[in-house]
Amino acid sequence: MPDLPDRPEPAEPHETDAERRRRRARFLRDLAEARALRDRVQPRRAKTARLRHAMRMRTFRW
Repeated sequence: MPDLPDRPEPAEPHETDAERRRRRARFLRDLAEARALRDRVQPRRAKTARLRHAMRMRTFRW
């Protein structure tokens, strides 16, 4: 078995912070869009998820 490093090297070794932030922002936008689409397609599931989240927030102790 070849000797592999613990962490794989990134595909783009010279990626700047700005590029990484741009990719992350795009990913988060896509994720929010997917959640919105799922909420429109499955309103009952979205409602229960909203209620569950509200209950978690009410019972969370700061």
